[in-house]
Amino acid sequence: MELRLYDTYSRELRPFEPLQPGKVGLYCCGPTVYNYAHIGNLRTYIFEDVLRRALQFNGYAVHHVVNITDVGHLVSDADTGEDKMEAGSRRTGKTAWEIAALYTEAFQSDLRQLNILEPHVWCRATDHIAEQIEMIRCIEAKGYTYRTADGIYFDSSRLSEYGYLARLDKEGLAAGARVETGDKRNPTDFALWKFSPPDVTRQMEWESPWGVGFPGWHIECSAMSVKYLGPLFDIHCGGKDHIPVHHTNEIAQTEACHGTRLANFWLHGYFLQTDQAKMAKSAGEFLRMQTLIDRGYDPLAYRYLCLTAHYRSDLNFSWDSLDGAVTTLERLRTLVHGWPDGGSPLPEHVERFTAPVNDDLNTPRALAVVWDLVKSDLDAARKKATLLHVDELLGLGLGTWAPVEESIPAAVTVLVAARQAAREARNWAEADAARDELHGLGYEVEDTPVGPQVKRRRSAPADF
Repeated sequence: MELRLYDTYSRELRPFEPLQPGKVGLYCCGPTVYNYAHIGNLRTYIFEDVLRRALQFNGYAVHHVVNITDVGHLVSDADTGEDKMEAGSRRTGKTAWEIAALYTEAFQSDLRQLNILEPHVWCRATDHIAEQIEMIRCIEAKGYTYRTADGIYFDSSRLSEYGYLARLDKEGLAAGARVETGDKRNPTDFALWKFSPPDVTRQMEWESPWGVGFPGWHIECSAMSVKYLGPLFDIHCGGKDHIPVHHTNEIAQTEACHGTRLANFWLHGYFLQTDQAKMAKSAGEFLRMQTLIDRGYDPLAYRYLCLTAHYRSDLNFSWDSLDGAVTTLERLRTLVHGWPDGGSPLPEHVERFTAPVNDDLNTPRALAVVWDLVKSDLDAARKKATLLHVDELLGLGLGTWAPVEESIPAAVTVLVAARQAAREARNWAEADAARDELHGLGYEVEDTPVGPQVKRRRSAPADF
């Protein structure tokens, strides 16, 4: 059951072989902490968590690194406009350092809620200014930079393979460029170091060999991944929107300085969409994980929903689909919790589960194997042991879940009993009336094989 992964760089499904036997270096692009993460961002981190779990499931020792971008990411990918951190500072009335701390903690809390394994290394851009300056000096010494009025830029024309990751049409970009290039020589050139504007007071700036300023967005990931994983490591991940600019430029910088493409495999997660539109903070309103929690949704139901789609396909979010994930996950949890302990995993079903996972992380097919096992008439204790074992990869927390004991008001209990009696008497109008009264009291009832189960209703979702 060889593990195969789709490498964006080669555009093919490749057998995974680590650069060092038994060990894997994994770098995942983290958030720009100028605002809260939205659930579309978090879908990417769920995919990356499944990847890490799959590597560990296959016996590899993984060293996982995630960056925190807390400086240098301008509002335009063309290296123009305001630093997102400065903009966030003005929006909130807090300092750039304060919002970096606030939104970093919020992001890490989201990961914990989703049962995403914490990386072995968190690395902040502002903690690695020296490493970034040193890498820029290396690139400069090898003749890949030039100076403009606002910074030190990478000359992309010096690399014949520039843009290979995204298969960029450099000539077409040059001919049809619609962005203001300023003093840039080529539309695809990018900033390595930006000078602090003389008429603007920045909260985040540093001395450098080129003058006071701050690093460009891309140099941080190249410098920090090299520091913690080396100039060529196993896997680099991110969202597919990173392919044409951020990851392309990470590769260019590393090729210029170290002569490598940085990572042996490049993996990219696809978008979460609402009404077929990419969810993005730049679009205005966006859904946070806390929004789902405030409306009564379990974060792991969102994780389950993400597992129902392959990471290389866009996933359309709807409240109905999330409600469906809630129902399905609750059923799975309830069954596993009710089965006896003491069994051992079923090797054949573990193998059947591992096969789609090792086929480029095909979680929808893996979930189908889970439900085939659930519906089977095999020994319940062995089914439970098998599902707890494969949940090491799914990350649904099946082994720690237990029903919540909730005090139900007497009036609700009476209505549930009245509804059940009406159903048994096939008096559907009376049963529906009791159900409506329950809804009015903030409760809903679900009919299960062991009888009606009552729970609080989730708040009705609003458009956003």
